[in-house]
Amino acid sequence: MSEELHDHDRGLCFDLPTLGRRGMIRMLAGASLVPLVGCTNDDSGASAATSSASSPASSSAAVGASCETIPTETAGPFPGDGSNGVNVLKESGVVRSDITSSFGTASGKAEGIPLTITLTVVDAASGCGTPKPGAAVYLWHCDRDGNYSLYSDGVTEENYLRGVQEADAKGQVTFKSIFPACYTGRWPHIHFEVYGSLDDATAAESITTTSQLALPEDVCDAAYATDGYSSSVRTLGEVSLDSDNIFSDGSDQQMATMTGSVDQGYTATLQVAV
Repeated sequence: MSEELHDHDRGLCFDLPTLGRRGMIRMLAGASLVPLVGCTNDDSGASAATSSASSPASSSAAVGASCETIPTETAGPFPGDGSNGVNVLKESGVVRSDITSSFGTASGKAEGIPLTITLTVVDAASGCGTPKPGAAVYLWHCDRDGNYSLYSDGVTEENYLRGVQEADAKGQVTFKSIFPACYTGRWPHIHFEVYGSLDDATAAESITTTSQLALPEDVCDAAYATDGYSSSVRTLGEVSLDSDNIFSDGSDQQMATMTGSVDQGYTATLQVAV
């Protein structure tokens, strides 16, 4: 993979100007419940404290005072959903909860701090009080080196850190993964697509929404102070939520609530209103 593409999120729409979601909402005078898509430039060790941690920055993000549809974002240049080259969604084995290892003929495993990701899909039209059982979520992110399976040099034959889950009766999907890196130009994040059903997801059609989950800074600082994440210390210092091209217009609906520790692993939770 070329050095230019390693800046993952500086792909598809990098040269096109954007108008922030919040700015467009203000211009539309009250259309705050409408998901708006900006063309953005997406996807291009000492031991930390061992006590259980909860991020204050994210503790109120997943459950807001009002119900708004989660912002729609670009899937970036490495979605693996058939929209930009390879399609992993139609491969046998993609429906799984543990995404740390590759499946099928691939055998690689992503190393890093354990991270459990739980998304709760709810109906925005009902005031976010109604879960959407039977919806499906395709989730993917980079490894601790900032590489995306199927695309980045050295991992083009791997398909780890990608998987699909069907929402349960509570509208929840859970993935067992690892803490992703912070790479050049982007705040640490996780991609996901919501589909109306598992059949839609595995057919790679009829996406309900595409968005991203942000990881809180205090937890990133702790994770990146450990072995294997040293390059993320520098890149995290070069970016902020305000400068990130996805989260700069507001990350309140996309900031995960975090619990756990470096030693025991972390859990990230987020409400996803669609």
